[in-house]
This record gives sequence, C-alpha cells and structure tokens, in this order.
Amino acid sequence: MSEFHQAMRGKFVSLLNWDQLSEFWQTVRNQADRDWYIYAISDPPPDTPHRADEIHRFIDEIDVLLRKEHEEDYCGIVYTDDKAEPHIVKIYDPNNLGVVCGYSDNPPPPGWILSRIKPEILDHNELIPANRRRWWQRLWA
Repeated sequence: MSEFHQAMRGKFVSLLNWDQLSEFWQTVRNQADRDWYIYAISDPPPDTPHRADEIHRFIDEIDVLLRKEHEEDYCGIVYTDDKAEPHIVKIYDPNNLGVVCGYSDNPPPPGWILSRIKPEILDHNELIPANRRRWWQRLWA
C-alpha cells in the first residue's frame, strides 16, 4: 500500500468547532510554504505541490463554503492527522456527509484533501454535483 493510501487510513482527529477550525487554518497558513497538494477527489490528483498563495486562497474559499453550507453550530467535517504538524487533512463536503464520523461499510469520501504526501487516486463512486465542479473551477480560474 502506498504512503498516501496508508496515511488516508491512519488515525485522524476532528476539528469539532469553528474556533478550532480557525486555529487550525492558521497553522496550515503558517506552513503553506511546505509542499502541500490540494486534491479535489472529483479531479485527477495534482502532480505538483501548490504554491503558498494557492493554499491561502483555498483555505479562504473552503472556509467560507463550509461555514455557509454546514448549517450547524459546530464544524466536525474537517479531520487531520495532527493539529499542530498536519500532513494530511480530509475535508468533507457539507452536502455529502453520509456517515462521516460513525461506522459505515461505505463511508463517503472526503470532497477535498490537503496533503503533504503526493496524492493518488481514491476509488469512489460518488457523482460530484455540478455546483461543486463549478466552485472548484472558479477557484482556479
């Protein structure tokens, strides 16, 4: 099993509330000059790491999307392997949660992954809504 796939199956902790998420985003921003990949599972994995300014832009945009569309007073849809020194971050789409935090034989895949490990294709059978594809394309236009 590849390093990326092993990391995806590893132990993750949730950012349970919005304040924790804000603090975590600052941690990632402070490490944005490290080789981070942004992988939308609807697209092929990136071949090269994203620039620091792209990491900042993604964080800004995904934060707005999550807060707007996850109509809860808690977060709980962003998971990381380490809050202080993250290497991989799973971000679930608020419109495709299924059973994210519980047990399921077929848990939904994350919508996006931030990774310091070069991502590889994740097997998924989910149809990605057109509005998500447009959001992703607009982000990089």
